[in-house]
Amino acid sequence: MAAEDITTSTNNNPQGPRLPQKRYFRQRAHVNVFNDMRLEYPVRPSEQDWSKFYPAYFPSTTNQHQQQQQNDDDSAKSQQTKRPSSPATQIADQPAPKRGPAATPSTADPSSSSISNAPQQQPSPLAPKVEFADIGCGYGGLLVALSPLFPNTLMVGMEIRTKLVNYLQQRIEALRAFQHDMVDRAAAAGEQVEWVDVRSKLDQEIAALQTEPHPPNATATTTTTNEDDDAQLHDNGETHRLVPGHYDNIAAMRINCQKYLPNFFEKAQLSKIFILFADPHFKRRKHKARIISSTMLAEYAYVLRVGGIVYTITDVKDLHDWNVKHLDAFPLFQRIPDDELENDPAIPCVVNSTEEGKKVARNKGDKYLACYRRIDDPAEQ
Repeated sequence: MAAEDITTSTNNNPQGPRLPQKRYFRQRAHVNVFNDMRLEYPVRPSEQDWSKFYPAYFPSTTNQHQQQQQNDDDSAKSQQTKRPSSPATQIADQPAPKRGPAATPSTADPSSSSISNAPQQQPSPLAPKVEFADIGCGYGGLLVALSPLFPNTLMVGMEIRTKLVNYLQQRIEALRAFQHDMVDRAAAAGEQVEWVDVRSKLDQEIAALQTEPHPPNATATTTTTNEDDDAQLHDNGETHRLVPGHYDNIAAMRINCQKYLPNFFEKAQLSKIFILFADPHFKRRKHKARIISSTMLAEYAYVLRVGGIVYTITDVKDLHDWNVKHLDAFPLFQRIPDDELENDPAIPCVVNSTEEGKKVARNKGDKYLACYRRIDDPAEQ
């Protein structure tokens, strides 16, 4: 199969951006999370290089290193023509260390050495940080839907299956290219570009969600019946109209969250965690692999700030009961009443935007929604 057959162009330019085709990235649903895998992860969150995932928000690490090397070379040449200065002057003349994630070499770059001569610098407190985490993101339907709703919030999809991560990252890069090409063409021609009215589309989905009330612990099975393209975002993301953020704020990475989640996020860094249509692991001996457990809830509570929300939804009633049982028993999470969720802009995306959610809707199945808020730890007060 030729490489060019794996993607599909959705514009008139055959050489332009192409969306990947999902059928070439299929992978079995079950992965043993307890196996030892070759995964790349930082020793601590401050050493994670986010520049390769969000190039619009972080300067390139490679360019920073090249510039630093050039500065060092120029400084060495100038020192040869100057007479020696005092130790105090030498310290004062040294350039200030670079700050931010781009100053730290990527631990995930296979071409970089595992031991770097450059000193490790702490990231700037003003640098943007990831705030939304979609655990088990699959093909990324939720991220693509949330991106224009929260255009200034960095979101990451975390998935253990390699092919799905490759698909989603190619999908995101293609959507970014479509958006940037539209901006460039409009600027060159002096034309007005069409923007998607994301809020209007969101209001329609919330209204549709409210027209079919559902009892607590029951279904949030709402599908949008309006098939007008002007009212809905494209299933694969917008390729012909501009959206806020241009999909620059989303990314995908391969990670085993049940082992390395605290390696990527600091304490109280996240504001939302999404656990949507997780593997139910029906067999009793497999329950320890479920993504919600007493151990994992402790890690979620660590990386989630007070007031942050954990979103869970599934079409398996047994798994929903399991999730509710463990979250109710955990002292740092409190169930959010259903009436409060009606005004949450993320709920329509949680219910309707994932590939699994769409499949359940097509089969007229039930979706069980439960959301919990992170509350204060009495021990820290």
